[in-house]
Amino acid sequence: QVQLVESGGGSVQPGGSLRLSCAASGRTFSTYAMGWFRQASGKEREFVAAINWSGGSTYYADSVKGRFTISRDNAKNTVYLQLNSLKPEDTAVYYCARVRGGSWWRYSIQDAYDYWGQGTQVTVSA
Repeated sequence: QVQLVESGGGSVQPGGSLRLSCAASGRTFSTYAMGWFRQASGKEREFVAAINWSGGSTYYADSVKGRFTISRDNAKNTVYLQLNSLKPEDTAVYYCARVRGGSWWRYSIQDAYDYWGQGTQVTVSA
């Protein structure tokens, strides 16, 4: 069983920054791609960013491209999401998830992920 635990959420003003972390249990973390999704109140969960097993390939939703950066440290079993230039519309619960084996090419689809964290709240307001 894999456990994913997010941290680093909070409340910031527009233009501010946060760094989210997702710590994973298990010894196979480095062999799986990982992703971040978010869900705003009253809206569906949406893809934010994904990173392959080595960190050599990353993908972003158009809405966060140039502002958010996904990275990973396989030695620490942790994936990160750096959020810069935050906007009120970035307010949401952010979830990390593990890509199901063989599903990397479907990284923007929720069904491609087999394990999810509990989420961390990010609130952007003046």
